[in-house]
Amino acid sequence: MKPENEGSFFKRTSIRYMIFVYFTVTALAASIFIGLSLYSRMSKQMSDTMQEENQILIDQLNRSVDVWLRGIMKLSDTTYYGIVKNTDLRNESVNKEMTLLYDNNKDNVENIALFSRDGELLEAVPATRLRTGADPAAEPWFEAALKKTENLHFSVPHVQRVFDAGENQYRWVISAARAVEITEGSSTEQGVLLIDIRYDSLEQLFDGITLGNGGYVYLLGADGELIYHPQSQLIYSGLEDENLEAAAEYRDGIHREEYKGKGRAVTVKTVGYTGWKIVGAAALGGASLNALKTRILIVFIVAFVVFILAVINAYISTRITTPIEKLERSVNGIEAGNLETEVYVGGSYEIRHLGTSIRNMTTQIRHLMDDIVAEHESKRKNEFDVLQSQINPHFLYNTLDIIVWMIENEKQADAVKVVTALARFFRISLSRGKSIIPVRDELEHVRNYLMIQHMRFKNRFTYEIEADEDVMELASVKLILQPLVENAVYHGMEFMDGDGEIRIRVYRDGEDLYMKVSDNGLGMTKEQVEGMFMDKPHVKSGSGSGIGVRNVNERIRLYFGQEYGLSIESELDEGTVVTIHMRAVSYAETAEGEKIHVK
Repeated sequence: MKPENEGSFFKRTSIRYMIFVYFTVTALAASIFIGLSLYSRMSKQMSDTMQEENQILIDQLNRSVDVWLRGIMKLSDTTYYGIVKNTDLRNESVNKEMTLLYDNNKDNVENIALFSRDGELLEAVPATRLRTGADPAAEPWFEAALKKTENLHFSVPHVQRVFDAGENQYRWVISAARAVEITEGSSTEQGVLLIDIRYDSLEQLFDGITLGNGGYVYLLGADGELIYHPQSQLIYSGLEDENLEAAAEYRDGIHREEYKGKGRAVTVKTVGYTGWKIVGAAALGGASLNALKTRILIVFIVAFVVFILAVINAYISTRITTPIEKLERSVNGIEAGNLETEVYVGGSYEIRHLGTSIRNMTTQIRHLMDDIVAEHESKRKNEFDVLQSQINPHFLYNTLDIIVWMIENEKQADAVKVVTALARFFRISLSRGKSIIPVRDELEHVRNYLMIQHMRFKNRFTYEIEADEDVMELASVKLILQPLVENAVYHGMEFMDGDGEIRIRVYRDGEDLYMKVSDNGLGMTKEQVEGMFMDKPHVKSGSGSGIGVRNVNERIRLYFGQEYGLSIESELDEGTVVTIHMRAVSYAETAEGEKIHVK
């Protein structure tokens, strides 16, 4: 049996359906169009363009290497024909002239040296002596120079191991050597002129040279030996290899080969005079598109497709996202705390359903919040009424007990004073039903209480009330000092005989209001202090309520928050200090003593 709402599925437009249909058709059409266009028009052109660009790049590199070689050859000719050939070495030195040439070319040249036919060092700059045990005559470049006297011979890269050059004695160089005639007096003999070229000067020509499609360039000597490769160190250490033997046999041009199971195009260009070969290797297929016409065509196709997609997607986005954005703005208003925000209902079926659900949910939240607020206010008032009812009857009982005692002892004048103080005490206690009173009234209230107790316990204790004038109009929870003073009188002064002291100090510290009640009574243990805040009464005797401290603490937290309340410091035989901590709020700002706005 089909679900009841299945028949209406196609009557309502869902987000999933819209996204699936529009974007699938768009992506499919774009993919087919771009794929066919690029495949039919550019496949062969990409490969041809890559090979042409690689050929051009290698030709440019060949010219750079040729210029580099000609500079070395020119330096060799200048040294030989301009200095050595015209100098009688028996009577003159060529050091100064060779040093000048070296200084002008030291960025590329490591050493310039002149040897006799037997390998004796006649002159060298900047090196001054041969390395111990070195035999220049046995070096390949020396033998090649004397074997073919008409040519300038270039060696493969090697570590310079002939001269003692201090810190630079392990430099990689390419040696350029030639046979020269040395004049000594009336005789001439054959010798060898050596120019060690810094290998890094050749490396600089190849640095950053890359071919299309991940290709690279390397340099082979005339006999197929490797002169430069971007992975030279790995090849020398055997971690990588290169198809050097095949490349040495290639003539200038483009060759196709299979190497390591992959096809690649190898472009070869011979460097004049030396027989060196510049070899470029690049993988076949997937070539980069660098030709100007190809770039223009691709840009046009991509721009056209992007334009079409932009138009279609703009329409789709408008259809889909506009209702969502309106609903989002409604949700943001609710999230910000404004439950009266009008919730948008529109768009596709899912969005309309979601908007309706959010609207209903908001209504339910408002009702629940109203119920919670009302319940909280009722609970708060009931808690205060209970706490207040626990304090007042007990104090009244104790005060009446004092009055009875005075009448029985025929102290009518004192009884009148006590009754008067009691009247003032209850006038402030009632405070027309207010829960919050000024600090001035709270101090007056406790002053009346102390006067009553002082008249009963004559010569037992003295009291002092100290308050700054700037705290008098601050707000205070009603009847918080009297229970603390009551504990100090009944429990702190119980065994005192004329030496008791009770001190009340009220002061402000920044945004906080403090009231301290201190006595020099018997004090309490740590366990007794902790018991003051427990639900069960902490006093076993009949005097004192045993619940005053806990109730005061709860009432302060009820109005100001959990970070406020009481703290007690006490030591046996030393006394007790009870500190009330409240926020400093002007009484005029407390809604006529009924409510404190705590941040």
